[in-house]
Amino acid sequence: MTRPHAATSLKTPPVLNAVGLTKSFGDFRANDAVSFSIQPGEIHALLGENGAGKSTFVKLVYGLLQPDEGQIFWQGQPVNISGPLQARQLGIGMVFQHFSLFESLSVAENIQLALPAGENLAALSDRIRDMSDRYGLAIDPDAYIHNLSVGQQQRVEVMRCLLQNPSLLIMDEPTSVLTLQETDQLFSVLRQFADSGMAVLFISHKLDEIRALTSRATVLRRGRNVGTVDTKKNNNRQLAELMVGRKIADVTRQSAPDQSKAVCVIKNLQRPKPTAFAVTLKDISFTANAGEILAIAGIAGNGQDEIMAALSGEWRPPSADIILLDGQDISHLGPAARRRVGLGVVPEERNGHAAIPSMSLSDNALLTSHSLGKAVQHGVIDGAATKAIAAEVIDKFDVRVPSDDPMAASLSGGNLQKFVVGREIIKSPRLLVVAQPTWGVDVGAAVSIRKSMLDLAARGSAVIMISQDLEEVFAIAHKIAVLHGGCLSDVMLASKVTAEQVGILMGGGADIEGASA
Repeated sequence: MTRPHAATSLKTPPVLNAVGLTKSFGDFRANDAVSFSIQPGEIHALLGENGAGKSTFVKLVYGLLQPDEGQIFWQGQPVNISGPLQARQLGIGMVFQHFSLFESLSVAENIQLALPAGENLAALSDRIRDMSDRYGLAIDPDAYIHNLSVGQQQRVEVMRCLLQNPSLLIMDEPTSVLTLQETDQLFSVLRQFADSGMAVLFISHKLDEIRALTSRATVLRRGRNVGTVDTKKNNNRQLAELMVGRKIADVTRQSAPDQSKAVCVIKNLQRPKPTAFAVTLKDISFTANAGEILAIAGIAGNGQDEIMAALSGEWRPPSADIILLDGQDISHLGPAARRRVGLGVVPEERNGHAAIPSMSLSDNALLTSHSLGKAVQHGVIDGAATKAIAAEVIDKFDVRVPSDDPMAASLSGGNLQKFVVGREIIKSPRLLVVAQPTWGVDVGAAVSIRKSMLDLAARGSAVIMISQDLEEVFAIAHKIAVLHGGCLSDVMLASKVTAEQVGILMGGGADIEGASA
């Protein structure tokens, strides 16, 4: 345990002081006597695994939930925060991980919806421009949301909070959809906020960012505060091990084979955008080889969903010989038929797409194995076989479950992600296509998932990983291609490019010479 941040020695009270907050859902105690404080002008991190209680805690602070026990003090005075409106009136602003913007409205119109009624739209636009100039946020109040990048949309969310004059800004996983350059710009803005006296509570799983931006971090584990530490005096491993309560294994990328067989070949894949807000795929071509992880990096909304649909079989190209798996044309095959010839797929959205929350894990295992001949015999479901598949995944991938065969909805996000990844890997597919494999999961789950992908590649399979997390890309990918505006860059050796160079490509910069694989 380290000494508190210097700001805590000041006579001014904390802007927020939570004392002994407890919140239970039935028999499950999500927050167990959690105490926390943050000073004016401080950028303070909140760390913890998925299910550690971070979301519950900030919902208590923002008034979305009410504590069963404990007290919140705001600027030294006890308060009962009945809802988000009162939180905003006190001076608490929150930028959620998932944006809540109307794509068909302008920036100013979206912000106007969150402010008290009566402000003229033209006057509000002037205020947005003034605030934009002051903090370097570069927002055009007349632009429509559907024309903005993800990073620009986040600025709109931040601006919406700023115009409510907060004393505390809560940011939940704010960099999960940003390029490296956009992240640096956001950090510059947050430091300006802190310099002006605003407190910032920063929630992230990215420990490099935590250590670069903050001076203190409060760590939650299983609903309890296990310590507040100096982030400058603790390295990533120390922070991670405090979060999970155990030693963290190293995940290191092994060298890919010098000569490797092509497993998946994509030739001139094109697709007109299916909806007004989708992306047109333009002449996508690449090869994924046995023993390699090929990362397709890019900011969300640049064609990842469209590529994923084409690879999984949810959308099929109109002509033959576009998608080849081990030399076989699978362009015309649907998802089940592609699984039978060796494809494994993990979609980005685990709830509702990769898994059905209201179904048991064994039934979810059946969803992707019914066509493989193990769980279904002569049209009859073998219940014992499906439970055996689920049990094997739970055991081999360390999925933490509350019972033998629980509903998917009862698992934390990280544990459900380990299950849906493990469900595919356990079948040893020739090709695994996985989108955002560790998005929104804690460091322990991320290590487990990344190691399982590396092990699959080491056994001779090919892995295509669609990810916007550059730390993840450079941790395990052998080769990298960047998707921007529906166009794919040349495939590059990960050892020949830097994160900064890839970040520039993600933002639409020019190709990198001398890095092609």
